[in-house]
Amino acid sequence: MPEKEFPTIDRRSFLVAPLAAATVMADAGDAAAATAGNTVFTGDVVNGKKVVSTLDIADLVPGQKHMLYFRGVESATGQPWLVSVMVAKGRLPGKRITLTSGVHGDEMSSIRVVQQVMEQLDPAQMAGSVMAVFDISRPALETMQRRWPNQGRGIDLVDMNREWPGNENGTTASSRHAGLLFNRLLKPNSDIALDFHTGTTGLDCNDWIIGNRQIPEVKAIIDLFPVRQVLDSPAYPGVLHNAFTDAGIPSICPEVGAARILAPKLIAPFVEGTMNVLKHYGVAGGAIGRTGADAGMFIGNSAAPILATEGGFIEHLVAPNDKVQAGQKVVVQRNAFGETVAEYASPVDGEVGAIRSDASSEPGNALVFILFNRAPASGDAGYPE
Repeated sequence: MPEKEFPTIDRRSFLVAPLAAATVMADAGDAAAATAGNTVFTGDVVNGKKVVSTLDIADLVPGQKHMLYFRGVESATGQPWLVSVMVAKGRLPGKRITLTSGVHGDEMSSIRVVQQVMEQLDPAQMAGSVMAVFDISRPALETMQRRWPNQGRGIDLVDMNREWPGNENGTTASSRHAGLLFNRLLKPNSDIALDFHTGTTGLDCNDWIIGNRQIPEVKAIIDLFPVRQVLDSPAYPGVLHNAFTDAGIPSICPEVGAARILAPKLIAPFVEGTMNVLKHYGVAGGAIGRTGADAGMFIGNSAAPILATEGGFIEHLVAPNDKVQAGQKVVVQRNAFGETVAEYASPVDGEVGAIRSDASSEPGNALVFILFNRAPASGDAGYPE
């Protein structure tokens, strides 16, 4: 008898079909959840706080602070990663300012900046709203490691700040998590966004900001911060502040000192700068405080990495914010016998933006970043921080 013919499906359709089915199931689940306007409550309550899978801050009662959990992607055991969200909704309408932190799991001072700003706000005296998101990359924060531990093909550490705006039907949990947050929480509730970070583990830095000052509103926001250094650059593809900006939401990336620590002296100017932004847009009242002009802000459009060519122990001859000249020796490296194996000089005139905090280095590690203000030489802007 003739063989029965079966419909064929190409490889792309094979991948897309189950994703579409999963999307239908997810949408059906949301449809069954309680709604208030455009906000979708899952029906869960954790630590006394309601859980949402979609948030519209227009649905929240004005003149109050609201604490919620946002339901992100599920873990490998089926439990959802819950993201902590606080909204200070003003008594009057106005701009919607979003403050994000915890995109990397080793960034503590950035989270504390957002907490301190929210502590200062009185919604009864506000116009508009401030939404704070404290712990975006929950799996990474649980162990204070920079990257999200993805389980797809064995353990793979994913940099969440290369995933934005994400994809709700993506092929990794981190991409789906980013897509859920961006589409259902961040983008719909933001007119202005500040995405707070710190330097990476293994690097020491002070107070600086990344942002594209060629965008007038971005430039105006940066100048409201009393910080000492600015990298005037679009930075890397896939970072959160660029996803905001690409969506028509002016955004910057403040960097609050080193990773894995709390740095109160560096936290303070970022809190002051954020409050300046809220006052500038009329969300909060009061006079503008210190700004970039008061801090002597240095603006560079490039960051030149000095990479180790040898392995060994390093001794820095400069510190963050020091001015350097091209050819100036900045690092000495020695082997276990104390013999000098390498000396490193700045390739440009500029200021020290960051230095390696670990006292030893393998070949290829970044030892120093020099912030400078001219077109970069080949390779200067391509180091994957």
